[in-house]
Amino acid sequence: MIEWAIAGLAAVFSGLAVVNAIVFLRARHSRGSFDAQVSVLIPARNEESNLDGCIESVLRQGDSVAEVLIYDDQSDDATPQVSREWSRRDRRVRLLETVPLPEGWLGKPHACYRLAMAARSRWLLFLDADARLEAGAIEQLLATAQEHNASLLSAWPAIEMHTPAEQLLMPMLTFYVMTLFPSPLQLFSIHQRYALAHGACILSRRDVYLRIGGHRLVRTELFEDTALARHWRRRKERSLCCDGGGIVRVRMYRTIGDIWRGFQKNFYPGFRKKWLFPMVLALHAVVFAAPFFVFVASPNVPAFVALSSVVVARVVLAVRFRHPLWSVLAHPPAELFLIALGIRSWWQFSRGHGIEWKQRQYAIGRIVKSVR
Repeated sequence: MIEWAIAGLAAVFSGLAVVNAIVFLRARHSRGSFDAQVSVLIPARNEESNLDGCIESVLRQGDSVAEVLIYDDQSDDATPQVSREWSRRDRRVRLLETVPLPEGWLGKPHACYRLAMAARSRWLLFLDADARLEAGAIEQLLATAQEHNASLLSAWPAIEMHTPAEQLLMPMLTFYVMTLFPSPLQLFSIHQRYALAHGACILSRRDVYLRIGGHRLVRTELFEDTALARHWRRRKERSLCCDGGGIVRVRMYRTIGDIWRGFQKNFYPGFRKKWLFPMVLALHAVVFAAPFFVFVASPNVPAFVALSSVVVARVVLAVRFRHPLWSVLAHPPAELFLIALGIRSWWQFSRGHGIEWKQRQYAIGRIVKSVR
């Protein structure tokens, strides 16, 4: 009986992932030009190796870019120098003055808020320094936001994966989200439970951002992107997340160590209701991982149904989001990595240790220690 219950859960959650892969909101291709211009806002901390590619992709968008503002979040590399060089090459690019991080703020929300306060355009596009816009990306974002009357629109980026570690582990991010997030409902309900955003690329209407309070509302959040979308919906504003495959791409992490540290800082803090954390971890351990090992040890129909459901979901997601298909075959070790990562994230934050990221030591809601 328990085995069939697990198989049923695997079918239900994997089925949700398949539905999401099919109907996840696609960006609208622009027909004609837009009068609207956009302020592109790039928060940057130790991004000297990423800024050139990011800014180049932004400026290739043409006249839709009114200005490119960069905030140096107390970098100790050549980020300010790279930014100033670009400001000399194109008058639209401007490096904002760095100020000390205020008490009660985390670095990225503060950088984004400073950028938004300095921006002048009707639309604000928050863009991570490791993101690369595709041709016509901004026009697609504007067209999609206007078609769906969204004052906040995030594009779920195409994830670049070059090393075997990236190709093995990064598809799990999409599997994790798509087995939990009922994406069709974001179009029909304004409830905050249907909020989703990816911080690499978020478009916002400036007037709504200023009226609501923008990143000031998420100043203590490590998982600030989806938290911002939740605040949008609490205030009866429409936030949406669309497939950004033809809009933006990002290489989030390069090594297995980067993946381990990067997701640690978001995994446990990403749960607004902490009681959900053990339930989601149990879902992955019992429903998405265990059937593979059970079937190898003792083949049976329920375990086969469960693992087949997971494999089908992984294949459909791989096709839709252009992940390497071989990673589907390595699902069990990838799941074990995800579970271990979740446990480690919980341990670090619940015990008050926090994690280190870009030379800052983070606990939930605060920076414990910073080199600058």
